[in-house]
Amino acid sequence: MKRAAFTLQVRPDRLEEYKSHHRAVWPEMLAALRETGWGNYSLFLRDDGLLFGYVETPDGLSGAQAGMALREVNTRWQEFMAPYFVQGVRPDEMFFELEEVFHLD
Repeated sequence: MKRAAFTLQVRPDRLEEYKSHHRAVWPEMLAALRETGWGNYSLFLRDDGLLFGYVETPDGLSGAQAGMALREVNTRWQEFMAPYFVQGVRPDEMFFELEEVFHLD
């Protein structure tokens, strides 16, 4: 299993709405994430909108993203969430992957 982390920037004026949508992620989106290998997936949000994501997946972040890119529900979700991000584009197209520099097993 490969670990991956990434950051994104949520618009500070939309944080509460963003969090609300993640308390009620569409069931078909959750199923697609599981089916494409997104395990132990977490999102963390700072008060200024910095979003940190963590996922464990057999194919690394790019492989996990490629699997989701084939899912229609992912297209709908990404377009729905785009206005919540500073860049205003699909969030799955702006992941800034972080280099792992330490892991305590």
